[in-house]
Amino acid sequence: MSVPTAGEVVVRRCVVRVIRRGGWSWGPDPHGLVRRALDALPDLLAAEFDGIVSGDGPDVEITEPVRLTVRLSRRGGGATATGLVPEPTGVRVDPAPVAAPPATPAMSTVDDTLPGAVPAATPAALFTELAERGELRALLALLPDDTLRTCLSALRAEPPAAVPAAVVTEVATELAHRQSFPVDPATHDLAAPASSPPAPVVASPATVLLGMAGETTRVCAALPFLLAGPLARTGYLDAIGPALSSVDLLGDAPLFAAALAYKVLGAPERGWRRTPGDNASAAVFAGLESVPDLTVFARRVRPVLPVLDGVLALSLCRGHDPADALLVTGVDDGVLLVDARGMFPVAWAAEPAGLLPHWAACGRPPVLVCSGALPPSCLRDLAAAGVRFVTDVRPLRDDPVSRLPWRTPLWTAGAVPLRLAAELPVQAENLAGLVDALFTAHRAVPLAEDDALEHTVTLAASLALGMLAWQLWREDGPDPVLALRRFADLEATVEFTPRAVKVRLPLGRRHTDLWRCGALTDVHDVVWLGGRPLTFSGG
Repeated sequence: MSVPTAGEVVVRRCVVRVIRRGGWSWGPDPHGLVRRALDALPDLLAAEFDGIVSGDGPDVEITEPVRLTVRLSRRGGGATATGLVPEPTGVRVDPAPVAAPPATPAMSTVDDTLPGAVPAATPAALFTELAERGELRALLALLPDDTLRTCLSALRAEPPAAVPAAVVTEVATELAHRQSFPVDPATHDLAAPASSPPAPVVASPATVLLGMAGETTRVCAALPFLLAGPLARTGYLDAIGPALSSVDLLGDAPLFAAALAYKVLGAPERGWRRTPGDNASAAVFAGLESVPDLTVFARRVRPVLPVLDGVLALSLCRGHDPADALLVTGVDDGVLLVDARGMFPVAWAAEPAGLLPHWAACGRPPVLVCSGALPPSCLRDLAAAGVRFVTDVRPLRDDPVSRLPWRTPLWTAGAVPLRLAAELPVQAENLAGLVDALFTAHRAVPLAEDDALEHTVTLAASLALGMLAWQLWREDGPDPVLALRRFADLEATVEFTPRAVKVRLPLGRRHTDLWRCGALTDVHDVVWLGGRPLTFSGG
């Protein structure tokens, strides 16, 4: 290594992690993004340590690991020499050894100032971003008519300068196409009004978050906090604020977080009663002193929940290999679609027809239909839509399926590889475990009038748990239930300040595994924490 000169920073060992938010795809040139991040690293380090290395003072040696976190974003195809523009938070640069995580770093560059400008949590911001990625039309195709009306009304209520006309036209056109109404291109209005106007929404009271007036420390379950990182990487976390804003419920974002936390905490006693520990853990994750009743919130938030479900489904459909099978089973008087590799739930629908857009977005792969409380017409509807499937569900008289020459009773529709028949028993057993644990036992809002919020937080929690298991135990055939069981008793000390929420996990094997696989990456702009970052450490 060369001898450092005046004003020079020498890093003896450096680990760079580039984390892409908003989906699983890295684009046509993933290595190019890494090269641009490495090219930008010297300037970022020079700016970070400018106050230390400038002047004629003595050399300074930092012996403890240092973590530097910045965000690099594309603007106009590359506005700088590296094609990346640094912003206050995001890509994570760790000049630190990889042998073992530090217990108490002597120096940390995590920003401890007041949170900066949080990205606008408006429907226009979300829909504009989806339009720029070419995914708006795919999302709109997954939304029911009532949700489209709600989103269109929210877009029209925003200042015209904040909403691209093409975005409003796209939403209005999709709704008009379903209702056979023409659209006025000048006003984006339907030629005929909707059958019934949306119900008025009462504004939520202001929410007082922990740590906003001073420092607060709590001890609680760590598992809810481990969901934030995976959800941020898929873009789901960024969609919560805009979705809630569509019905003036942005102030109730902590209630959505509480429902998400309940999904991975203990199963309620007698089907509805929570233990004091679970209530306290959900409140800490939501940043509240206590969690109020969620049934009213579940009713009011229902119109925009399909937006969150659609964002989650798109992230899974983008990463699905058409050669891999999907699973279908009956849950809560409807049908559930699951990615067999990793046991990621993709979508829930009241009828099989509601799953067809998701199946098409995944590349029309073969399907394994597993036994469960399926609608009577399930096999017939799937076969009529051209879905190739294998099932152990005994068909009805009118179901267009054929008996397979197999050692156990199996039926098929379409040309399906025989290897799927051999995989069906194992996949069905894993799917049954997922349904029992996350859809049946762990209920988030058991007293709600319907299961809309229940299904939304179940899909989100299952995706996050599945991604966590995939990072840690990919070779062991990971599934969400594995992560739920192995981290159920892990505790954390959570410190709330006006500037950040800091989660400290006990040192041990689980902390080491999480640290090494990158599951303890800082999460920025958490909507239910008032835009504060969520940081992780050990000790």
